[in-house]
Amino acid sequence: MEGEFERATRVRSRGGGLYDADIPAGWDIAGNANGGYLIALAARAMIDATGRPPLSLTAHYLAPGRPGPCDVSVDLVRVGRRTATASARLRSHGVDSLALLGTFGEQGAPGPLFIGTEPPDLPPIDQCVRAKPPGGEAVSGFGDRVVVRIDPADAGFRLGEPSGRPEISGWFEFTDHQRTDELGLLLVADAFAPVCFNVPSVPVGWTPTLELTVHVRGVPEPGPLRCRFRSRCLQAGLFEEDGEIWDAGGALVAQSRQLALLPRG
Repeated sequence: MEGEFERATRVRSRGGGLYDADIPAGWDIAGNANGGYLIALAARAMIDATGRPPLSLTAHYLAPGRPGPCDVSVDLVRVGRRTATASARLRSHGVDSLALLGTFGEQGAPGPLFIGTEPPDLPPIDQCVRAKPPGGEAVSGFGDRVVVRIDPADAGFRLGEPSGRPEISGWFEFTDHQRTDELGLLLVADAFAPVCFNVPSVPVGWTPTLELTVHVRGVPEPGPLRCRFRSRCLQAGLFEEDGEIWDAGGALVAQSRQLALLPRG
């Protein structure tokens, strides 16, 4: 059965790499569409154009995406036997909101395996803290479309008691329990609160994303995802955020890196 996320990322081809779509109300945070949702919406058009799922996708944020009609233009850069590379632009309200470049293809055949990290050790999902960012003009916003539950050890920033470590781990699932696929992983990479909120000198405020890259490493099994995001450098008004996303079977299914502006005091 089609879930709400799938409906919210529908695109309509006009031919020639041009697609029409809509940014529905309710996928926003204080009026601006969530950045991961915008990547997923544009990626839906890129998947249609290449005929393949995403392996790696980088988005540069040019302007906020707001609810209403939008369009996506896709250019095929290279099409090979195993992978295809495409660029795209998402345009909202007459302004370019995203510029994207991605590689698309099926997951590779089994081979040597080395994973130098482990899933986060989290309390049960019902013992973690539900985190809901503020909604926008709609009755409800992004926080009502997804379930993000943060490890209590990382949730102190919500009460003005940051942990002192630029790290946030927790669980993710869609509110309607729709299975998270490769496209959904693009959204998950930007679904949690910024890790900089756990640094005592950083205020809780708007952290505009400049660039976000997501590597899809596998197709998730059904069930809630374990997620860990952390940073090593907050410098010159910027911070980076590295993410790991693990499925219910303990497999690493995505990695991400984001560069964003620190909130102003």
